[in-house]
Amino acid sequence: MQSIFVLLISIIMFACSKNSSSYGNNGNPNTVSIKNFAYSVATLNVSSGTEVTWTNNDATAHTVTADDASFDSGNIAPGGTYKHTFSTAGTVSYHCTIHPMMTASVVVK
Repeated sequence: MQSIFVLLISIIMFACSKNSSSYGNNGNPNTVSIKNFAYSVATLNVSSGTEVTWTNNDATAHTVTADDASFDSGNIAPGGTYKHTFSTAGTVSYHCTIHPMMTASVVVK
């Protein structure tokens, strides 16, 4: 019984840790895939001076828009990409202006 509990806790910890990382699209660092009306990484951790690339893998347009208005991709067509370099330490939350339920953040160290 105890081994089942340990296994369940391990599975839950792995699943929860998957969305907060320095690795986004297919294990590539500093990339975020947009698919199924969601950003593939809920919280991306990067160093100052890092360029992050978002790729729209959905069948509809999306945006990558900072909540503090520090960047805005405009509409990213299906298959398109957007790049932004983060130079200031802190947390930048962002969303899709077309689909406001899509949210994520970048933590810059």
